[in-house]
Amino acid sequence: PDGPDLVARVADSVRRTAVFLRDRAGSGERGGPDLFLAAEQALLLGHPLHPTPKSREGLTEDEARRYSPELRGSFPLHWLAVAPSVLGTDSAWTERGRPVTAPALTARLAADGPTAPEGYALLPLHPWQFRAVLHRPDVAALLDAGLVRDLGARGPAWHPTSSVRTVRRGGAPAMLKLSLGLHITNSRRENLRKELHRGVEVHRLLRRGLSRQWRSAHPDFDIVRDPAWLAVDGTDGTPVRGLDVVVRHNPFRPSDDVCCVASLVAPRPHTRLAEVVTRLAGRTGRPRGAVAVEWFLRYLHHVVRPVLWLDARAGIALEAHQQNALVLLDADGWPAGGRYRDNQGYYFRESRRAELDARLPGIGEHSDTFVADTVADERFAYYLAVNNVFGLIGTFGSERLAPEGTLLAAFRRFLRELDSGPDPQGGPLPAHLLDSPVLRCKANLLTRLHGLDELVGPVDTQSVYVTIANPLHA
Repeated sequence: PDGPDLVARVADSVRRTAVFLRDRAGSGERGGPDLFLAAEQALLLGHPLHPTPKSREGLTEDEARRYSPELRGSFPLHWLAVAPSVLGTDSAWTERGRPVTAPALTARLAADGPTAPEGYALLPLHPWQFRAVLHRPDVAALLDAGLVRDLGARGPAWHPTSSVRTVRRGGAPAMLKLSLGLHITNSRRENLRKELHRGVEVHRLLRRGLSRQWRSAHPDFDIVRDPAWLAVDGTDGTPVRGLDVVVRHNPFRPSDDVCCVASLVAPRPHTRLAEVVTRLAGRTGRPRGAVAVEWFLRYLHHVVRPVLWLDARAGIALEAHQQNALVLLDADGWPAGGRYRDNQGYYFRESRRAELDARLPGIGEHSDTFVADTVADERFAYYLAVNNVFGLIGTFGSERLAPEGTLLAAFRRFLRELDSGPDPQGGPLPAHLLDSPVLRCKANLLTRLHGLDELVGPVDTQSVYVTIANPLHA
């Protein structure tokens, strides 16, 4: 029954991709002074193994021009004023050791925009989202009662990043992860309350000594934190979906050369990865294949090893697929560090519940983040190994930078090193990747065909997984 919907979304995705390609061909690849934003807006084709990577049914052509990162859109935010009696919020944001509330943060981010009435909090929305929720009965009732007030679209322009709904403004101390009721890839992108709790919870957990231990072992890796949020509750205390915002740290200066792996491997028509490796080979006078192998090994050290450390030492598996994994490049283009982002993508292992609860009492109570170890193993293997590392190896191969077999062998050696000795450094994943003849892989076509929304329902049934041969298995 979901077949016609899938076909319509495929057609919409193809049509929009053609628009993006024509626009970029006419305007060129100008990066601008903000390297992070330029990388975020470079994913013209999107997920290479998804049937509808650029489908955004519900956007008009004019709206797509304003709201699409691929078209370098920008727009002012739409602001609401929320009465304290219906405001839901939490914040672990601190400055110089002092706590800062989420309303104080949004008031600062409003810049030259609106001012809230006395006692009210400013809450920013995506302009498209405001129009989408305006006539929902629960939202209309709050507006009619004056508990939520419409202040309009005001203030300076914000720029959409690769996720479309996370926006950035140059010089602002925070990015904003907004709700957006469009179907993008497999989900309607409206924040869930458990995700808001999860972002703050992870930030608090890391500050309880875990971050210090992690950074001591891997000083060049961290999580982009989501330490504050605002939302709206009904008069009965029920969360009102679609009126919420995550306040995310903005740790990157415009001059920082940092990009998600998806951007690094996106065809333009040649990938940035190929450009970086070719430039390094020319600068060093070394064969391109040798440079490619060294680049890959440095990536494993700076991005993959720290993710495995967190699972081994704390029982937290990250959904570190190519969109969520960021790599920091040095002035020459070598991997020099990494970051992870996404308050949706944490898996707390059930077997480590007591340990994590000792670190942060009550953890998981509101965030619904604990999963069975078997589920964590399946998802971690797919996101980090299949999607991220195998996808990266595939790009090295398709761009003829290095043989895939050589890089798979290097990945095996890396995993064996982590899995050796009396105290394995990589947790359970390295042994699983080395010993299992098959792996589980997310099937995006089947997930879309069945009309599943990956943000709805139990984590182990949100998407369709299939079994594939494991190229690491000897």
